[in-house]
Amino acid sequence: MNDVASRFAAKVFNLATMKQRLPKDTYREMLRCIGDGERLNLDVANIVANAMKDWAIEQGATHFTHWFQPMTGITAEKHDSFISPNGNAGGSAPSGIIMEFSGKELVRGESDASSFPSGGLRSTFEARGYTAWDPTSYAFVKDGVLYIPTAFCSYGGEALDMKTPLLRSMEAIDRQARRVLKLFGHDNVKSITTVGAEQEYFLIDQSIMDQREDLLLTGRTLLGAKPPKGQELDDHYFGVIKPRVQAFMRELNDELWQLGILAKTEHNEAAPAQHELAPIFTTTNIAVDHNQLTMELMQKIAHRHGMVCLLHEKPFAGVNGSGKHNNWSIATSDGVNLLDPGTTPFENAQFLLFLCAVIQAVDDYQDLLRISVATAGNDHRLGGSEAPPAIMSMFLGDELTEVLEAIENDAAYGGRDRVQMKIGVHVLPRFPKDSTDRNRTSPFAFTGNKFEFRSPGSSLSMAKPNIVINTAVAESLRKFADVLEGADDFTGALHDLIRDTIKAHKRILFNGNGYDESWRIEAERRGLMNLKTTPDALSHLLDKKNVELFETHGVFSAAELRSRYEILLQNYVKVIHIEAETLLDMVNRDILPAVSAFSAKLCRNAEAKTAVTGVACGYEKARCREISRLTDEIYAVSSTLGEAIHHAGAGEDSLERAMRYKNDVVGAMGALRAACDAAEAMTPKAEWPYPSYTDILFSVK
Repeated sequence: MNDVASRFAAKVFNLATMKQRLPKDTYREMLRCIGDGERLNLDVANIVANAMKDWAIEQGATHFTHWFQPMTGITAEKHDSFISPNGNAGGSAPSGIIMEFSGKELVRGESDASSFPSGGLRSTFEARGYTAWDPTSYAFVKDGVLYIPTAFCSYGGEALDMKTPLLRSMEAIDRQARRVLKLFGHDNVKSITTVGAEQEYFLIDQSIMDQREDLLLTGRTLLGAKPPKGQELDDHYFGVIKPRVQAFMRELNDELWQLGILAKTEHNEAAPAQHELAPIFTTTNIAVDHNQLTMELMQKIAHRHGMVCLLHEKPFAGVNGSGKHNNWSIATSDGVNLLDPGTTPFENAQFLLFLCAVIQAVDDYQDLLRISVATAGNDHRLGGSEAPPAIMSMFLGDELTEVLEAIENDAAYGGRDRVQMKIGVHVLPRFPKDSTDRNRTSPFAFTGNKFEFRSPGSSLSMAKPNIVINTAVAESLRKFADVLEGADDFTGALHDLIRDTIKAHKRILFNGNGYDESWRIEAERRGLMNLKTTPDALSHLLDKKNVELFETHGVFSAAELRSRYEILLQNYVKVIHIEAETLLDMVNRDILPAVSAFSAKLCRNAEAKTAVTGVACGYEKARCREISRLTDEIYAVSSTLGEAIHHAGAGEDSLERAMRYKNDVVGAMGALRAACDAAEAMTPKAEWPYPSYTDILFSVK
């Protein structure tokens, strides 16, 4: 990895590359397309496509693909070669080939849409789907293929992907933010939301993975006794990175940097075998694309090093799960961070208004924020081991909370500058970037000039939470602009609006310990929602206010939102079903035979010793009874689980099925696991059919 600066973004067709390879007029058209959202005419697209093709071939590419993000949560691609026949006039065989790539092929592709989740938007026979180039996310070359980031929609124009509604949400918040910014004298700027996604993950040895059916099929351990040592000593967190892991990280960084991904921070996380990678923030849709690439490369490069990268939210019970902290902010196109308190009264007022927009959005749409991170895997993670609880709340820190309280009460702020908090008159105290401690139990925490949404799970597409945040904040800004645009006294109206917003939505603010039982009680008293599981959360997706929100801002139609409701519920059911069937398979084929054989051996030994000595061996006799009891319990609970699976799948209503899987199947799986883990704890290692937690968590040296 010589000269990182020269290798950074070497495989990306970015503005610097365009400037070198495109005619000046074409380059200016691309700047307008990327910056202002203007469409390219076909003649310009042809020039761009030809330059992109020549560049990609120089990078070793032979194929191109429209790279999109269907509602599976991962990415999809279909490769087409640049090859076209040459010299076959009159029906003769081609005498050679030429390498072609047209503007039409660049801006639009066609893919079979019938096999992707559509939630009822499409019938199986309605197969046609279209991909449309997203020019704001640069094309890149990977593995000999030119990747063109695209949106994916149906023949009828419905969004079948994550990218389309994300781009719509970015346009929505920009529209409303511009209205507000104009009131503060900013006429010629647009707003840009930015995201930095901190990615947590586990690395385990491939040979161990191959011996665990649950890890292979579900990405998490469905059983496993607690090891003697976990993360109690905090000796893994920020510890010396092991050589195999360091080699993996080095190669990962190199590949990410060549793709223009700003991988910045790497370290050991809290649990054994757990690690984290954090990038520098970038524009939201690019950050989402980059995170999808990061997850893909993590898994691919880990395999090269004889390891497996686990992205499940809770692959191991009893230790930290893996999250993906979504650091969200909003700025202007000329570089002003709208969540920075600033140094002048006007900047203070602007900051406070945008801050209040976020506060109102989180309070009004706390259910949607919970829905945006709701998965079967994340249900295991939320509520402990540094993951926030399912109850949505916001952490602002003591200092900023005191400022808002002073505004709410028209009182003097008692900080460094004791002043009457009138908007646009007095200056807020200058906040250093880290003016407050962090709160790891808060789902939505202000961290100086951005908000850290800590609830997303490690495998999640970052499009989902950012669609919700962007749209919800856009709605707050729309309401604010409606009030302020018609005000005769702007400063007075602004002060009243900020004060009234704080009063109306202060219930969502909480700086304390989110794990404390007293907070659950207090949150219920405040009227906050506690949506503990995915089905509980999804039952609110189609609430009237949520449908109206997305329709108002053109992010989802009612049909598109219903399709996602069906897909998310179906996915939950399928995940739990696969896990339950896998657990039953492990129990019936391996665990029951193992514990039964061990029990029989103990009983035979005890009987033999009694026959010879006349004295029963206490250990063998007691252990035989306990293992026999657990064998019977495992057998009985496995039967209960089988019956629960059978009954849970009945009926047509997706929510009812999901609720049965949550209430009956998940509960039976927990009981079966408890019995199996108890049996593992007293079965010799050589006779237990699977590698233990100790084997797995400490396998990478």
